[in-house]
Amino acid sequence: MNTPANLKYAASHEWAKAEADGTVTIGITDHAQEALGDIVFLELPTLGRVVKAGEECAVVESVKAASDIYSPVSGAVVDINQAAADAPESVNADAYAVWLFRIKPADAAKCAAELDGLLDATAYGATL
Repeated sequence: MNTPANLKYAASHEWAKAEADGTVTIGITDHAQEALGDIVFLELPTLGRVVKAGEECAVVESVKAASDIYSPVSGAVVDINQAAADAPESVNADAYAVWLFRIKPADAAKCAAELDGLLDATAYGATL
């Protein structure tokens, strides 16, 4: 199982990466895509939507099941990966290269605390 050390992980199988511009990039983990099987559809959040950490904000569907995607941090959706929505199977090829959406936190300190509350690669790997 691939779990890059430079990312943070939610127990609900999302990964988060703090970017230099203050945004947070979010996707699903390798474990999640493997458990789902062939991904056939992604419903990404709408631009401008304000979400709270832990809130369901997107959906991934596969030939096996549909699963909610939760935001690991609070803030506004400032970017979505339309290329991933147009070719959802790309997530199966490399779940860490294919991000789904980006959040711009309203409160940097709160976001830092939310990121600190996520799992590192070792802790996430231990949950699998």
